[in-house]
Amino acid sequence: MEETISLKELFETLKKRLWLIVSITVIAALVSGIISYFYLTPIYQASTQILVNQTKNEQSVYSSNEVQTNLQLINTYNVIITSPAILDIVIIQLGLDMSADQLKSKITVGSEKDSQVVNLSVQDPDPKVAAEIANKTAEVFKSQIPNIMKVDNVSILAKADVTQNPSPIKPRPLLNVAIAIVVGLMAGVGLSFLLEYLNNTIKNEQDIERILELPILGVIATIDDEQIEELKLRRGARKSTVRGETLGS
Repeated sequence: MEETISLKELFETLKKRLWLIVSITVIAALVSGIISYFYLTPIYQASTQILVNQTKNEQSVYSSNEVQTNLQLINTYNVIITSPAILDIVIIQLGLDMSADQLKSKITVGSEKDSQVVNLSVQDPDPKVAAEIANKTAEVFKSQIPNIMKVDNVSILAKADVTQNPSPIKPRPLLNVAIAIVVGLMAGVGLSFLLEYLNNTIKNEQDIERILELPILGVIATIDDEQIEELKLRRGARKSTVRGETLGS
């Protein structure tokens, strides 16, 4: 016999396990909020921009070939910026207590497609330290690239600055709580259906028909105490009526 589940049964299952779904969702949201607000360290980001473009004098002619050359060099520059040749100098000049690999993990370098501008971003728990690392890395890169590549086509376009009230880029507590609520709902619904599937008790006549694979001939209705008392009152009223009719005749 093919087993089918109706939408009504699905809603009944969710209604029966509603307390479980709500509990899991609330717990997930509370845990996420507590961790995001009290345990995760806020991380700030500072960014600077580097322009890759050969310095020209007034009589120089603009050449598209040089632009293409600069664009091709950007990928190489992105690697050089985070190399120990640059970062070791930054560590010494700023007096940082970390290795080149640790500093590299804080730095992100990238550029837009067909753009000669390189974006250098630094993340750190201290916004001032993030800005100092970004600016110093750009300065060291600009001063060292002529020695490394034998070219002088780098200039600092914009320096990193610290605003009066900087906002951390992570964690994002509200987003984390929203994600936790969605995950909690999914987990609660999934667990509700799992518990219902693992429940082998016979709950209604359909379960008997499904397990025994026999047609149901009749069903004995369940009568509670209130219904029994109501039936007794009706029966007593009928008897009183019959007696009255008998005496009257």
